[in-house]
Amino acid sequence: MPRFEPHPDRRPALVTGASSGIGASTAQALAAAGHPVILAARRIDRLEELAAKLQADGAEAAALALDLAEPDSIDACAEAAAALFGPIDVVVANAGQISSATALAADPDEFARNVQINLLGTQRLAARLGPAMVERGHGDLVFVTSDVVTRPRTHMASYVAAKAGLEGLARAMQMELEGTGVRVGMVRPGPSSTEQGTDWDEETVLHIIPSWERWGLLRHNGALLPNNVADAIVAMVSSPKGTHLTLIEVQPEAPVTTDRSHR
Repeated sequence: MPRFEPHPDRRPALVTGASSGIGASTAQALAAAGHPVILAARRIDRLEELAAKLQADGAEAAALALDLAEPDSIDACAEAAAALFGPIDVVVANAGQISSATALAADPDEFARNVQINLLGTQRLAARLGPAMVERGHGDLVFVTSDVVTRPRTHMASYVAAKAGLEGLARAMQMELEGTGVRVGMVRPGPSSTEQGTDWDEETVLHIIPSWERWGLLRHNGALLPNNVADAIVAMVSSPKGTHLTLIEVQPEAPVTTDRSHR
């Protein structure tokens, strides 16, 4: 494996949800580009394992506990992050949670917790780290959303509501921060092969799939790999000054069919 080379513009980055999937791949990709990376999530053992691998390859990496459902945890993570490698210049808000419940069947307390994790906690983290970016006149805030914003899925009501709210938050922030030197971007993945949803039992999946098929949400069985989305995130934060990538939607390519005639 090639050694990590220092980036000409050293930009410490914080990645949430970095214990697996898109977050872990994004942390690796940013480290490979030479950025000091702080991995944040609830599963600190996984974070420390990945941070140790990155350090062994010559990267600056550290792990911090973060529970987006707990305001005190968010505040502590933001304060600790800024003290590790210098001022945070890149925030990748990737952490999320999916529950398999309809809007009316969802327990209201669980629904509120999912919105806290997917939306409110992310806003709190940005509010803790964003002002310093504005003061310095430089930085990137990247929100990983979901294509459920434009193609809602049944039995995921809290996730759909929170991700739609997250994109609304990001768009408002884009307007509010224009001219400050701080860029706000959204990366909107389609169906992805990650750990999200893997805790659903077979009965739940078999109940939900026909509903998604009825609404035309399963065109093919292709799925994004975490590194596919990570590449888009790195491209967003690596775009040169003067360029603002406000939204990148990443969809899985359909498997090549035997019939490739024009339709």
